[in-house]
Amino acid sequence: MSFLHWMVVLGSILLILTLASAYLRWLPVTTSTLYLAFGLAIGPLGLGLWHLKFAEVAGWLEHLTEIAVLFSLFSGGMKLRLAFTDPAWRAAYLLAGPVMLACIAGVALVGFYGLGLGIGLSMLIGAVLAPTDPVLASLVQVNHARDFDRVRYGLSGEAGFNDGVAFPFVLFALLWIQHNGASGDWLTGWAMQRLLWAIPAGLLIGFLLGRTVGRLAIYLRTRHRDASISPNDFLAMALIALSYWLAETVGALGFLAAFAAGIGLRHAEIASSNNSSVPAEDAVAAALPKEAGSLSAMKEQASDTTEPKVAAGLLMGEILSFGDIVERVLEVLLVTLLGALLAFHWDWRALPLGLALFCVIRPLSVIALVRGKAVDGRQRRLMGWFGIRGIGSLYYLAYVLNHGLDGSAAEEAVNLTLSVVALSICLHGLTTQPLLDRYERQKANA
Repeated sequence: MSFLHWMVVLGSILLILTLASAYLRWLPVTTSTLYLAFGLAIGPLGLGLWHLKFAEVAGWLEHLTEIAVLFSLFSGGMKLRLAFTDPAWRAAYLLAGPVMLACIAGVALVGFYGLGLGIGLSMLIGAVLAPTDPVLASLVQVNHARDFDRVRYGLSGEAGFNDGVAFPFVLFALLWIQHNGASGDWLTGWAMQRLLWAIPAGLLIGFLLGRTVGRLAIYLRTRHRDASISPNDFLAMALIALSYWLAETVGALGFLAAFAAGIGLRHAEIASSNNSSVPAEDAVAAALPKEAGSLSAMKEQASDTTEPKVAAGLLMGEILSFGDIVERVLEVLLVTLLGALLAFHWDWRALPLGLALFCVIRPLSVIALVRGKAVDGRQRRLMGWFGIRGIGSLYYLAYVLNHGLDGSAAEEAVNLTLSVVALSICLHGLTTQPLLDRYERQKANA
């Protein structure tokens, strides 16, 4: 497809979504399912505008999916406002740690014993499919900084953590394949650098950078009374870029750094609000007259502010709004692209593999491993089902193709991964809204 073709494709789908929004919201599917169908329509099964296979676009697709995940992780981190010791975080830690490892092992076993794949390739597909998606799972994640629902908070924290934590296991499987399963110095180096160093270093670098830059930005905006004219979207892009660069430069995990930078920026807001339970952006909006509650009105009202909370409120509100726009545009592009690629890569073996992951491995892992009083049985069952796969898996798939995976193993990995992700979009797209509506009704009645 030429650049002009992409312009008309994106323009058409965005126009349809805008003009038909009143009708689309009543459909029993998420918008991601519609993007996937649109991609199928422009591919070989429809208009025939797309003729490339995944391997031919893996080079630039790796960076495009990388950008989408980074923006989503940073924005998601900014919405998580509770202290790290709060019980709501417990589910996130367990989901991103033991549950993710159990899912990798479960998928590897199904691939090895059920589909007849090699052990290395089975582990690789398990690791690539391990992260739940921070981009496509927006409906089941926290909506704003005052959303402390245990299901949403746990799933949001999981999506933030495991998109980075999955990387060492993707790399482990890739190294296993490249060394034909033989142990050696690579195993020790992997454990020391990719596990013991990369994970904590990435989190620490991102959090400290986000909190430090956030405090400095709030201080300067207050001191110079320029909260209304400062380019807050530039600050977001700077934090994402610098946290990712700094982490990767020292061998840490850049995805974790971007996620932690968002959390650090949120903690800078908390400090400026004197640990208030009300986020600064909500406090500023509530202080304005009802007819002047828009972001532009907030900026005009705060043009001469000397209050750190006001500067922080404008900063957080504008960055969250900017991040949501970027995230939605990239979601449209990437899921449409997935639909166009699906005609070349659909593999029927994804049905037993995906159903095993979504209906057996993930739910049983959550029920068995996410214990404690922080969540009840109903919430555990919801967390077990909402293991949505998406853009993160596409990134890892492109990464391994660009870093040595080739031949029949590459073809198997591409076909199964794309098919399982498409299956996840359809299954979760059909069930997310009804299950969430039922959950909210039960919670309200309780």
